[in-house]
Amino acid sequence: MRDRVGAVGTTAALAVLLQVLLAGVASAHSLSLSATAVCVGTTPTINFTVRSWSTGADGVNPKVTVSFNNVVVFTGAFVEATGNTFSGSVAAPSGTSVFVSAVAVGDWAGDSGGQSSSTTVTIPAECAGGGGGASGNGRFTGGGKQVDVGDVASITRGLTIHCDLLLSNNLEINWGRGNNFHMLEHLETIACFDDPAIDQRPPNAPLDTLIGRGTGRYNGVDGYSIEFTLVDAGEPGRSDEMGFVITAPDGSVVINVPVQHLSGGNLQAHFDQPHKR
Repeated sequence: MRDRVGAVGTTAALAVLLQVLLAGVASAHSLSLSATAVCVGTTPTINFTVRSWSTGADGVNPKVTVSFNNVVVFTGAFVEATGNTFSGSVAAPSGTSVFVSAVAVGDWAGDSGGQSSSTTVTIPAECAGGGGGASGNGRFTGGGKQVDVGDVASITRGLTIHCDLLLSNNLEINWGRGNNFHMLEHLETIACFDDPAIDQRPPNAPLDTLIGRGTGRYNGVDGYSIEFTLVDAGEPGRSDEMGFVITAPDGSVVINVPVQHLSGGNLQAHFDQPHKR
């Protein structure tokens, strides 16, 4: 009887241990996200924290992106000393709510990545629609063959992007031997904000950073999407930044240029002006 009771007890203990181990394995491959929206003055801002599974041997694994309404706004690095978390604050795009998501990308210590977490946050009524304090008040321009990003792609016909989601937007990107993407006038999402760490003058403008998403034609074929970031960091433009991702209707990536300093040319932020609706 004692042997049987002992065997049952051992079996139960092993079952509990197995459950603990399985729970540990599951949590080792999790990705969690928390986000809240606050008003910084009249600027709606989203504060977020992302928690990861264990980091690599060096204590850092920087391959997670955070997106607002499916537009990448932040890339973070986990550090073991902070409990495998990182946090950030980014101005919210226009609207009364924002879909915030975090995605593990690339090779994560032998894991292929792809884990994700998401949440929807509501913008406080007292600052809803602020769009980073610049929505509806600002625009970005650039002209000629002046935006050359990493010798991979250039904008040869200039750009004009407004912060109010109205029409009269233009963005054309060319690269390689005849590859071309031309964004249609109507943007899907936009976030314009003024980073206090960036001085974009001259001239004075209500923004220095614009993040947008739109659709257009790739080599004459409709249905392609672009997500892009523009940063005006002052004159003469050597510190200006740009990045973009163009994707096909099936979600495959056509070209991906991370946000980086321009190798030539200039991006310019302005107060807005009347334009087509």
